[in-house]
Amino acid sequence: MTTDTTAKTDRKTSVRRPHAWIWAALAGIVSAAALLAVAEALAALVARSASPILAVGSFIVDIVPRPLKELAITLFGESDKIALLAGVGLGAAVAAAVAGVLEYRFRFVGVVLLGIGGILATAAIVTRTGAGALSWLPPIVGTIAGVLVLMLAMVRLRRWVAAAIAQNVEATGTDRRHFLLFTGLTAVGAVVVGVGARVLNAATSSVAAARDALRLPAARSTVTVPADANWEIDGLSPIITPNADFYRVDTALSVPNVDPTTWRLSIEGMVDNPIELSFDDLVNMGLDEYGVTLTCVSNEVGGDLVGNAIWTGLPIRDVLRMAGVQADADMVLSESVDGFTASTPLSSLTDDNLDAIFAVAMNGEPLPFEHGFPVRMVVPGLYGYVSATKWVTKLIVTRFDKDEAYWTPRGYAAQAPIKMSSRVDTPKIGTPIAAGPVVVAGMAWAQPIGVEKVEVSIDNGEWQQTQLSTPINAQSWVQWKFDWTAEAGTHYIAVRATDAQGNVQIQDQAPIAPDGSSGWQRTLVTVS
Repeated sequence: MTTDTTAKTDRKTSVRRPHAWIWAALAGIVSAAALLAVAEALAALVARSASPILAVGSFIVDIVPRPLKELAITLFGESDKIALLAGVGLGAAVAAAVAGVLEYRFRFVGVVLLGIGGILATAAIVTRTGAGALSWLPPIVGTIAGVLVLMLAMVRLRRWVAAAIAQNVEATGTDRRHFLLFTGLTAVGAVVVGVGARVLNAATSSVAAARDALRLPAARSTVTVPADANWEIDGLSPIITPNADFYRVDTALSVPNVDPTTWRLSIEGMVDNPIELSFDDLVNMGLDEYGVTLTCVSNEVGGDLVGNAIWTGLPIRDVLRMAGVQADADMVLSESVDGFTASTPLSSLTDDNLDAIFAVAMNGEPLPFEHGFPVRMVVPGLYGYVSATKWVTKLIVTRFDKDEAYWTPRGYAAQAPIKMSSRVDTPKIGTPIAAGPVVVAGMAWAQPIGVEKVEVSIDNGEWQQTQLSTPINAQSWVQWKFDWTAEAGTHYIAVRATDAQGNVQIQDQAPIAPDGSSGWQRTLVTVS
């Protein structure tokens, strides 16, 4: 009889070692998310403008060289701010991931890097125009929270890795769950708190309610739009640009919410009587309507960074007269609540024949927030960067040889009259059309003189005069159209304008810097 003896052997289940650097990078990103969430939550309570992402983004806007700004506008148009914020967020995520990996490899190095990032964000916030007494608090507390999350996450990650190296199955599972649960809950919490804080920031703002409740005095004079000022041609821009379609180009990453009850306008500098006006003081001086086309200096030939609106406001010259401008002044430096400044020739603001205004309404309603509520400047004949200050709060009467505005040291001219221009709206480039009768139409502007005529040339042929719609005034753009019998093939349509003084639109091509683009637009059209 044979007895089988069973030998007992220790069997160890193999435990896979985690990819520590991946989980460390994730921990760094979650830590940064916690930092931002806490900062946003505190900002909603004590300092609405103390958002690290917005502050850093604004700082980048200030320091980015002019060619990169132009490239951003060319690539993204009015979505350039969204693209910038996405880039800042991506950059912050990458930096946080690096901090997480370094913290795992070299204890406290990642914590120091995260702390430095928080300090830089704090500096960006407290040095912005309009920073409050408690603006430092959200980023500092947020940084402390982010550092604590990173340290706690690393404790759990190191335990997980150590258990895996020791091939301790039970401890590995437990430590893995602890790490994943901690980072997962923190990430979810950061998203909920961060998004909730932004929503709370907007929802608790009384400014939107103040705008909705605002009742402006009736305008003493109104703009009459002639019956034949606007042709409804498919593809042709309307003579009055709807507020929702009006272009927006400015340096504000977050649209300022300014309460009209606390808003103040100060006039200082080279004046005999510095003054300060409230919103009620301003509108009670009397309001009128003005039809004015605005153009951005970033508008390329044929571009759409131009729009026309009926603005309600009062002449800037009336306010300057109250302050008593001194004789040797030649420039007014206007300042926005977010720190943006524009240099406007004094003569453009005091000319009795030029309707430079403080606007409080746009197309029959109080200014939209993104277009300067409660008060902005509108100056005919000048590109926006030297005149159209939104959310304006201060005018400093000075001289060009003493002061300069935001864009001047960044490569743009201190003075920039709008260049006469014209464009083809229809037919559009890249859209084939059928042979036969075709209406070629577009827009032209020559502020503040007015357009006298618009001509087109087909395939470099002779210039032919188009039909103009009845202009609202010399400070607004005008529509034009031309009846063309299109033949099959590829054709070029060129357009040029002539103003009321006989000046012909500049033919030579020029970039947008330093004082606006120029040239005749030539549109390639395919006829089938």
